[in-house]
Amino acid sequence: MIEITLPDGAKMAFDAPVSGLQIAQKISEGLAKNAVAIRVNDTLTDITTPITTDAAISIITSKNPEALAILRHTTAHVLAHAVKNLYPAAQVTIGPAVENGFFYDFFGIVLREEELPKIEAEMAKIIAADYPIVRSEMARADAVRFFTERGESYKVELINDLPADVETVSLYTQGDYVELCRGPHLPSTGKVGKAFKLMKVAAAYWRGDATKESLQRVYGTAFWTEKELKAYFTLLEEAEKRDHRKLGKEMDLFHFEEYAPGDVFWHPRGWTFFQTLIGYMRRRQAAEGYVEINTPQIMDKVLWETSGHWDWYRENMYTTEIEEKTFAVKPMNCPGGVLTFKQGITSYRDLPKRIAEFGRVHRYEASGALHGLLRVRAFTQDDAHIFCTPAQFKEECQRVVRFMLDIYKDFGLTDVNIKLSTRPAERIGTDDIWDMLESGLAEALTEMGYAYTINPGDGAFYGPKLDFKLKDAIGREWQLGTLQADLNLPERFDVSYIGEDGQKHRPIMLHRALFGSLERFSGVLIEHCAGAFPFWLAPMQVVVAPITSDQDAYAAEVAHRLFVAGIRVETDVRNEKVSYKIREHSLKKVPVILVVGAKEAADRTVTIRRLGTTTQEVMPLDEAVRRFKLDARYPSVEYDD
Repeated sequence: MIEITLPDGAKMAFDAPVSGLQIAQKISEGLAKNAVAIRVNDTLTDITTPITTDAAISIITSKNPEALAILRHTTAHVLAHAVKNLYPAAQVTIGPAVENGFFYDFFGIVLREEELPKIEAEMAKIIAADYPIVRSEMARADAVRFFTERGESYKVELINDLPADVETVSLYTQGDYVELCRGPHLPSTGKVGKAFKLMKVAAAYWRGDATKESLQRVYGTAFWTEKELKAYFTLLEEAEKRDHRKLGKEMDLFHFEEYAPGDVFWHPRGWTFFQTLIGYMRRRQAAEGYVEINTPQIMDKVLWETSGHWDWYRENMYTTEIEEKTFAVKPMNCPGGVLTFKQGITSYRDLPKRIAEFGRVHRYEASGALHGLLRVRAFTQDDAHIFCTPAQFKEECQRVVRFMLDIYKDFGLTDVNIKLSTRPAERIGTDDIWDMLESGLAEALTEMGYAYTINPGDGAFYGPKLDFKLKDAIGREWQLGTLQADLNLPERFDVSYIGEDGQKHRPIMLHRALFGSLERFSGVLIEHCAGAFPFWLAPMQVVVAPITSDQDAYAAEVAHRLFVAGIRVETDVRNEKVSYKIREHSLKKVPVILVVGAKEAADRTVTIRRLGTTTQEVMPLDEAVRRFKLDARYPSVEYDD
């Protein structure tokens, strides 16, 4: 007798092994029709897999979040099947589901994008055939022989690289196509449906190693319905319009050069925007009790050995030799913050200490991973390190969370998903320390009423962390701020404070970045706002455009009044029609254009045109200056009027 426990606690009994599909059929035909996979005792597996022992199960349908990855992984297998049908000489390597779709890498063929419709047509035939997708197991040695006979050397390499104690591997068969895979998959190819699309072809390296052979990668995506697929392409079109690299060029904000791959050349307007972000954060942090420091960018490798970065992060660090000693360009600001805190004697009465630094760091990223401002090799972090007692730990975490969410609100980013990233397999510190820090972060969120999800194994090597993911104006999710808890660096650097008992104690160290990287946050913000920043953040806030040269003197006076009031302003006195000037400055997303003609000069007024509107407003100059001065203030910052 096998007892099956359903999610609601109800139980079902079976006399023999039973599959998820059979269980679903017994519950309802509708559930069986929509069943995609089954979770058995927290393990996701195929809906047709026999269950041989008592188990708690849940049936996965297309409505479950994990179902989409199963659909896409199955579609990737259909892609591989189609390619083998059309190009028998191709060797199949790997084909995972990824964030917005899937890809498959092949060796021995070169494809052009114009060939993708032919592959899609072959995929449609495989889907229409509705081949059952059958899982089987094979002894490891037999699987090596099987794929060797088929000429699939990459599958053989994958099997040979498995741990020595793995004796069997799983295969999936659909029609005459057999694939090495862990699964799970849909029960048949027909379940894939019609809502799929191949997107592009690209080059890749076997296992991402540039020293290994080049492969042909095919990207695609799949959804449960054609309506969802259409919506996705609408999103892609909108995302293309908002691409920060395109807008950065149109708005004259920044560019990149091969002379410095992964590093930004900020133009005057872009640098103004960048510094405005820093200025805003400085004001907000000062009000929260932070002090600001600055630490060296290049430090002796001994420091990085002490911190653990040399052992855990060496391959991503830039180094140089000076006077027969090895120095490293800092990839993190943390050790500098620790050394600054360590100066002098700290009492428990001095804690918590909140120490901020806009520190520039360098990290090696593979050239293929670089992506505008979103993935660079040199960037500035709005770092802060908080040193507190264990009794202050939870309250300081909550204070950071409140502060972080309030910051995001000022930028219109209010849809937040919080993840608790727990201990990775390779780490420093004892399990007791990790237990305390992980539970402390979890309790801090729970007490505040914030939901969170666990991201197992994704913590930093020195401590667990909270990751904050935010949705932008078109629904894309971005990883931005982090809050990391750490007792390991204070231990490694022998950092202490004098407690109420007169003895030395270890402080808890919190690492927090709210923007994360200023460069990445800038890219996200450009795309979120489509370049149309709020007035206070716009790099150029006002352009004064005289209609004729007769108003140049008045335009200069208007601009001077605004400049004195703290407004970023320029005049456009070119011999061009005012309509041309308006179009050009609108393309650069200037939020306000003040048009001044003979009437405005005589009446000492300005005609206001705001970005994104066709209406105009005439206002006395004194009133316009007063209003723009208020609009230019940082949000959520107190001013003494």
